[in-house]
Amino acid sequence: MDDKNICVNRVATHEYFILERIEAGIVLEGAEVKSLRIGACNLKDSFCVVYHGEVFIKNMHIPLYDKSGAFNSRDARRDRKLLLNKSEILKISQKVEQKGLTVVPLRLYLKQALIKMELGICQGKHTYDKKRDKMEKDLNRLKEREIKNYR
Repeated sequence: MDDKNICVNRVATHEYFILERIEAGIVLEGAEVKSLRIGACNLKDSFCVVYHGEVFIKNMHIPLYDKSGAFNSRDARRDRKLLLNKSEILKISQKVEQKGLTVVPLRLYLKQALIKMELGICQGKHTYDKKRDKMEKDLNRLKEREIKNYR
């Protein structure tokens, strides 16, 4: 693919089991787009909510573009609307309400000339799940190191 990652939420894979991935557009202003194109973004503490049949991302930090001038004085952590089909919004809201799942942004990327966001419908991990994943990652790293040294 020709997708260029702008920002990746690495904490999400540690904190959640990702059950499903959805691609969404995002409503941005011009200065925010310029700021994203230089890679200034933070998805660490952000999450999505469904409100009146629309999906919004909350707490995503896009810093002010330094060359934008005095006219762009918007909040860096403002709520931004996500662009999804009605059927996708309905599916997300049903899963969040019924099963107690949450919607977390996984990554922000450029797809041709558009800025897209990959959302994950996620289930929270317990501490023992996190410990097991860390042990598996350490074992795989050790295995790879042994294979490398064996050759």
